[in-house]
Amino acid sequence: MPTLNLFTNIPVDPVIASDILRDATKAVAKIIGKPESYVMILLNGGVPIAFAGTEEPAAYGELVSIGGLGPDVNGKLSSTIAEILQTKLYIDSSRFYIKFYDAP
Repeated sequence: MPTLNLFTNIPVDPVIASDILRDATKAVAKIIGKPESYVMILLNGGVPIAFAGTEEPAAYGELVSIGGLGPDVNGKLSSTIAEILQTKLYIDSSRFYIKFYDAP
């Protein structure tokens, strides 16, 4: 079950949150190659975050999956999730990073 936990220092409107959850679910499922019914996305807005010494808009993610991860997939996931956050929350991709955990 792929699980993506996202944290941002931007307060997230419920409508925007739904859009992000939907888009991220589709992206994770498609890129990892697992059904959407297996994917869980958590979105935590308004979290105090300092990145590169500032509190400007930023985000952090952790993705855990049993299989399906690797350098190519991780790169695609990182850029796709960054694009979603930039489009929906105006977080520059240089202010986002994600850690990947491939569970045994």
